[in-house]
Amino acid sequence: MTEPAPATGPAEPDAAEIARVQRRTVWVLSLGQVLGGLAFGATLSLGAVLAAELSGDESFSGLAAAAVTLGTAATAVPLAALARGRGRRLSLTAGMAIALAGVVMVIVAVSANSFGMLLGAFLLIGAGQAANLQSRFAAADLATDASRGRDLSIVVWATTIGAVLGPNLTGPGEALGAAVGMPPLTGPYLFTVGAQLLAMALYLTMLRPDPLLLAQRIVASARAVAGTIVKPDRPIPARYAIFAIASAHGVMVSVMAMTPVHLIHHGASLTVIGLTLSLHIAGMYALSPVFGILADRLGRVPTILIGQGLLAAALLTASFGAESTVAVTVALVLLGLGWSASTVAGSALLTEASSEERRTRRQGFSDFAMSIVGATGAILAGLVLGWIGYGGLALVVMTLVAATLVLSPLGLRTAPAAADPR
Repeated sequence: MTEPAPATGPAEPDAAEIARVQRRTVWVLSLGQVLGGLAFGATLSLGAVLAAELSGDESFSGLAAAAVTLGTAATAVPLAALARGRGRRLSLTAGMAIALAGVVMVIVAVSANSFGMLLGAFLLIGAGQAANLQSRFAAADLATDASRGRDLSIVVWATTIGAVLGPNLTGPGEALGAAVGMPPLTGPYLFTVGAQLLAMALYLTMLRPDPLLLAQRIVASARAVAGTIVKPDRPIPARYAIFAIASAHGVMVSVMAMTPVHLIHHGASLTVIGLTLSLHIAGMYALSPVFGILADRLGRVPTILIGQGLLAAALLTASFGAESTVAVTVALVLLGLGWSASTVAGSALLTEASSEERRTRRQGFSDFAMSIVGATGAILAGLVLGWIGYGGLALVVMTLVAATLVLSPLGLRTAPAAADPR
């Protein structure tokens, strides 16, 4: 009597199937970023106004953005842990769901005229931003070393569409809100609710198979066959990547946050300020695919260094051209470009320098560090601006660029960590 054939699990996908899943994943994540950017842009465009309105003090207007940033930092690590255990699909959906609860809470806070509730609502909304940040890492889960920077950057680029459209929905949203009897200044949040619901439905239904769970399965299968670690952990380049990402974000936020105040003091109109910030946002996102391709072809660290060069050029232009609106605008564009290059290449380096066991945890910590450094930079930048002015602020934050340049050899370290018993 012949023995029955042993049971086998599902066949592992071949390279062609993985490439097909990756293309689908990047497409779904990009569309999710459009919706997420749309929701986030519409939300923040009125945050400062609502904070000033409910608090009765314009000096508290910046607390809305600060609350969102702190909410992003607080949820980045838990959402990364959820992704590790249950997959990107559930993690991204959870982040958007928490943010959706925050949006509803904003409307309730305005109805109740509660400033404390409003700040709590914006803390919850930060989870949506944490999910948006995590999307770029989700795009790298199944990517190859040859395409990781490009795939990641496409998802970053998709944010441009929502970020540009979101604030422009304020007028139509207010008219729609008035028609259905919503409190003043809350109508645009109808678009936010709609965009977040669509994003949640998209992730739940279309992000299949889950890229992170599939990547984990492929690594486990390869490890079982090889009997050893498939991708060694390189902690030093990974830590350098986290530092480069956080540093670039700190530089960008510190200068960008003080630019409207500086321009107002020099007589610039709100139209000019709006144009400057729009060009800055375009610099952050529009050319990210270019930097993704450069990261794949030139290398991660060389592209980070290109980003640092752009940041240095931005800071020097801002410092020596502080009295010129044109120079400040050029500086903001360069600032966005430098942030883009450093973030895209740094994220790719962090992903490939981390073993599968440590990858999502480090990605969550990177987003946490990025948010905390940005919030700290925005707070301290106001003090520095009052002390030595806009040009002095630009030179002070140049120290972060210098540190990233000096530490860059760490990003090239190829020696793996000692064998991990886990």
